[in-house]
Amino acid sequence: TDRLRAITSLVQPFLFLFILGTGLSSLAGHSMPPGVNFKTFIYPGVLAMSVLFTAIFSAASIVWDREFGFLREILVAPVSRASIVIGKCLGGATIATFQGVVFLALAGFAGVPYNPALMLTLLGELLLLAFTLTAFGVMMAARIRQFQAFMALTQMLVLPLFFLSGALYPLTGLPAWLSVLTRIDPLTYVVGPMRHAVFSHLSLSPLFANALSPGITWAGWLVPLWLSLGMVAAMGLAMMGIAIAEFRKTE
Repeated sequence: TDRLRAITSLVQPFLFLFILGTGLSSLAGHSMPPGVNFKTFIYPGVLAMSVLFTAIFSAASIVWDREFGFLREILVAPVSRASIVIGKCLGGATIATFQGVVFLALAGFAGVPYNPALMLTLLGELLLLAFTLTAFGVMMAARIRQFQAFMALTQMLVLPLFFLSGALYPLTGLPAWLSVLTRIDPLTYVVGPMRHAVFSHLSLSPLFANALSPGITWAGWLVPLWLSLGMVAAMGLAMMGIAIAEFRKTE
């Protein structure tokens, strides 16, 4: 079952990158600089997508164990409940990151160079995203009692998180309501730095690089990359803290 879930969670990113990316390359080609196609543009977003599903769904086992009584046996074990939550967050993040590495290995097919510094940067950002998303899933699982309810809620959330992150379009020139939604999506604050890292390693003029990766702005103020990633880390730690508090209240 785990192997099947891992395979199916990789199918959708493959479809977005190689089917949607290739299909829209001809449409968006006139707006791309020479040597860059639409697959290169959406690659950071699809890379984030490759960990999105696995990271959040990794917490489903908590709800499953609670529903069938196994969680009670885990909670009475001679380990702190904080350790259980931290272990679940780190374990889920590690598995999700390994799935992301599969897409990291396909960077060349999207026109992204295999630069060691770039690969390490993307890997670190993937790990941070995987941790925060896993913590989000564990926080939800700490409150939800039914497995089907958890799966329905996560499936309702993951696609909006992806589409609002700017994975498939730039964050400039959007309607005001959509611009606000993209700024409150935590995925935005990892996809943006990922795209910046990719385009900073391509042979592009500053004009083209800024047009394709303009950065994230709040009322005209450009959010620094360190602040974007720092907020994602802070959100992950906060959600893990909430999950620990919920587990301590569980009988």
